[in-house]
Order: sequence, then C-alpha cells, then structure tokens
Amino acid sequence: MARGIRDKVAILGMGCTRFGERWESDAADLMVEAYVEAMADAGIDRTQLDAAWLAVGFEATSIGPSSIPLSIALRLPNIPVTKVENYCASGTEAFRGAVYAVASGAADIALALGVEKLKDTGYGGLPVRSRGLVYDMMSNGGTAPGNFAQLAAGYRARHRLDAGDLKRAIGHVSVKSHANGAKNPRAHLRKAVDIDTVLNAPMVAEPLGLYDCCGVSDGAACAIVTTPEIARSLGKTDLVSVKALQLAVTDGWELQGDGWDGGYVNTTRQAASRAYQEGGIRDPRGEISMMEVHDCFSITELVTMEDLGVSAEGRAIHDVRDGFYDADGGIPCQIDGGLKCFGHPIGASGLRMVYEMYLQLLGRAGERQLKDPRIGLTHNLGGMPSQSVCAVTIVGRHGE
Repeated sequence: MARGIRDKVAILGMGCTRFGERWESDAADLMVEAYVEAMADAGIDRTQLDAAWLAVGFEATSIGPSSIPLSIALRLPNIPVTKVENYCASGTEAFRGAVYAVASGAADIALALGVEKLKDTGYGGLPVRSRGLVYDMMSNGGTAPGNFAQLAAGYRARHRLDAGDLKRAIGHVSVKSHANGAKNPRAHLRKAVDIDTVLNAPMVAEPLGLYDCCGVSDGAACAIVTTPEIARSLGKTDLVSVKALQLAVTDGWELQGDGWDGGYVNTTRQAASRAYQEGGIRDPRGEISMMEVHDCFSITELVTMEDLGVSAEGRAIHDVRDGFYDADGGIPCQIDGGLKCFGHPIGASGLRMVYEMYLQLLGRAGERQLKDPRIGLTHNLGGMPSQSVCAVTIVGRHGE
C-alpha cells in the first residue's frame, strides 16, 4: 500500500528569475539565472546532481523538442534529463519528478527547472496550438479568458449570486494581488491599483476585465531536492520538506454527462483531498499558513478557495471580500503577487509558487515576509475548468 512521501524529501536550494518582458534574455539565459541561484543556495557542485527534470509549456517557442538545451545550458554532467509538459501545471510536474526520484531512492540529489519564453512570439496571449486532440479540446473556437469566464458564470449560477457582488469580489482578488506584487522586486507587474480602477477597466470576457487576467511573461524557476539526511550532512539545519504532492488529471467526466455544473474544478478537489490525506492535514482552514494558487484569472482564485476546502461552499465570495486571503488575513494568498502580478511563464509557474513558500518558511521574503508561517500550499492548474490537470503541493518545516 502506498504510504506517501511526507518528510522524505527536503528542498536543498531554490532559485527564480525576475519575471516579465525579458527581451534581453533567451531561454538558456533564464535557465542559467535560476540555476545559479539555486545551486548557490544548495551549496553543492553540479557533479553532485543525479538527475534533472525540465518543464516547458510551449516548447516550439521556448527551447525546441528535446531536453538537451537544459543539459547544455547548465553543463550538466551527462545525467538523465527528462522534459515534461502538463499544460500550465508543467512546473509542478517537473518538481514531482525530482521529488519522486529522491523519495524512491533512485537519486540522492535531483533538480527541477521550469522555463518559458512567451514574449518573443509577438502575441499578447498564449501561442495557438493548431492540430491534434489538444486543439480539439482547448483551441477550437475558445480562448483562455472565455473558458474561465464560463467558470464565473457557472459559479454564479451554482450559488445564485448577484452579478455585481461577484464582480466586486473578484475585483478584490485583483486589488490584493497588485498590492502584494508591488512589494516584490521580481514581479512582472508592480503597481498597486484600487477597486474602481479594476471595476472600470476594459472588459475582456464578461465578467473578467483587464485587471482580472494574469500577465504573459518570460521567466524560469529552479528547485534542488534531496533527502533530509543528506541535507543535514551538507550543513543544512533549517529544513523545508515536502509534506505532500498530488496530481489529478481529468478523465473527461465533466463533459460526458450532466453531473458537472461548471461552477467548480473537479481535479482541484480530487488533488486537494489526496494531498491533505498524504500530508496529515485535517483542517486546512486552521492548519495552512499561506497559499499560492493558480490565479490565471481572478475568478479562478476565488473558486479555488472552495475547491481546496478552505472556504465553505458558497462562502468564498464573503471570505475574499472580508480580507481573509489578504496579506494580513487568516491565510495570506498570493503574497508574492501570484500569476496575476508575478507573471505566468507557463513552465516556471508551479516552481515559482514553491519558491515563495520556501522563502517564507525560511524567513527570507523581505518586505512581504509573513509572521511565523508553518505550512504552505501551492495549487497549480493546467488546461481549462472542463478539461484540467491539477497539482497540489504542501511544504513545511521538517518534522513538524
């Protein structure tokens, strides 16, 4: 019987680039930037790495079809490198590969790196996939804002909400993320906005306005993981360990009958339930200190609060507007600005979320540092609400 990976893997070091319009850097430059920080933090030499995982969402615009660019850019010592892609959850997929390799004993020290170069396409949104099943499911007549606007419509109908009340709640999500991002020197968008600015912004897909949509960014993030025993042998004393890491992928149920009402994301609920069981979390609202969730659009963050079981059914709109997820609230969410303001280079986002949890747990978050956080959760969603993959990771201080 599977016993899980709780406290079997420690994060030895992490690195993350500044996200944004990185015209001066290609993908290799970004990979090296994140890697150099992570290796210095880990305090190891590249010859000590046993395996690596690379996450890229749109390979054609970033690195090409193989994992060789990572190996060459980082001058890795002829170790196995695996390239993974799982929509916008690709970064956590790479982290999962490295973590599982260490937990299984297949590697002593493993690396996970995610990168994306989206700005070089010259297009304001995401590159368009033009054929295959992915095209049939996600790109045939749909857009990312349109798909998530439908989530808003489903959530509103599910809970019989007033349209204006919902709009103001998701507007608060955006205001909160901009306030947090303004304190983060590596964030793409660093300007605070007020609620009137958000509510009066140009409409993208009703009810999502300009400020309800995340930034399209370039960037990279990197994690190096090992066992707690090896970490201590290398002189590490304050350890951040992985409590749980669970992935749920749709089986198509959402669109194959009338059981799904479009007002929640089923894979998030499945992944969260498994992660809580693996991590020993019985009361997420009472035990989780902070969260980074996949706020590709402001409505996604709001709905996710219920999907994660932190807000009760129909209550996320009230928790959001009451400030429960603000920086000074019960569970700060997107304390680094989130996808909304830190940015969303697809392959890097899942690792960027873990990076913020890691900094906070070690007391290194600077101006945005929270008081004594113990447990952090990341939620990385790929695809669209009706056809999704979700990864939930829980990290915390080792042994606690």
